[in-house]
Amino acid sequence: MKVLIAGGAGFIGSTVASACLDAGLTPVILDNLITGRAEFARDRIFYHGDIADGPLIDKIFAEHPDIEAAVHAAALIVVPESVEQPLRYYRENVAKSIDFVEHLVRNGCGKLLFSSSASIYRPGEDFSVDESSPLAPLSPYARTKALTEAILSDTARAYDLRVVSLRYFNPVGADPAMRTGLQVRQPTHVLGKMILAAENDETFTVTGTDWPTRDGSGIRDYIHVWDLALAHVQALRRFERVLPADGDERYAVVNVGTGTGITVRELLDAFEEVLGRPIRTVEAGRRPGDSPGCYARTERAAELLDWRPTLSVVDGIRHSLRWSQLRDSVLDD
Repeated sequence: MKVLIAGGAGFIGSTVASACLDAGLTPVILDNLITGRAEFARDRIFYHGDIADGPLIDKIFAEHPDIEAAVHAAALIVVPESVEQPLRYYRENVAKSIDFVEHLVRNGCGKLLFSSSASIYRPGEDFSVDESSPLAPLSPYARTKALTEAILSDTARAYDLRVVSLRYFNPVGADPAMRTGLQVRQPTHVLGKMILAAENDETFTVTGTDWPTRDGSGIRDYIHVWDLALAHVQALRRFERVLPADGDERYAVVNVGTGTGITVRELLDAFEEVLGRPIRTVEAGRRPGDSPGCYARTERAAELLDWRPTLSVVDGIRHSLRWSQLRDSVLDD
């Protein structure tokens, strides 16, 4: 199977591409390299360009008419930045997604796997969510994901297109083979900031300590990025089981998480145990767009995708630390 991966040179997309290669699927990568890295597309079929570029996507399908499905993992993802630059986020994540899907439909691509986000959920009393839980996106970033899902659902009903949205939670780690990992030097997610604090002898800030969780810090579902990539592979392989071609359903949602909630303080404890020493910490208030968080109920993924996570948060920490040491030898800055 040949698969078009939009955003295939980014953290998530490149790991999905590696998992596809290992599984015998051929990734065709499209990335504008705004946040992605050309090194992650080395020795892979790669097109440098934007998902809104119709002529380029027409060219891709003309040169690869055997593409059977597309993965849409192209998006801006930084919550505080989305609060500061909402128009940019709506343009890049929503408007360009409309263009991209229109180009896919025009070229006869009838299967789309959308990398969505659990940030669109309203957490329940125990902070767990399933696919039927109510939605309440709290940041412009989260709203771009919710809006794009609504657009895809409507589009799937109107055109020859079936869409599976994978609502995934908080990716950590790196490709265990160290082919790809987090590409930015100054990560904005919590584990990346812990690593920076440890490497640079800086202070790690726990933002938000008055949430109604068991220790006051935000709760998240930290899924290893390799497990997430394997979920994408399984969704591609079992697309017909999720959405049969002769069925009435054209759109489906599947949670991809570990099924376990971990607070920021618990993650910090695990990080310090793996590191072998404590790091300096300080507490601060909530950031704009923050939420208490949630974690997945994953029965649907197990049933439909035959997928379960196999790597732990400790594995994610270890792989993240190893990638941080190797990053500069892989990426040419």
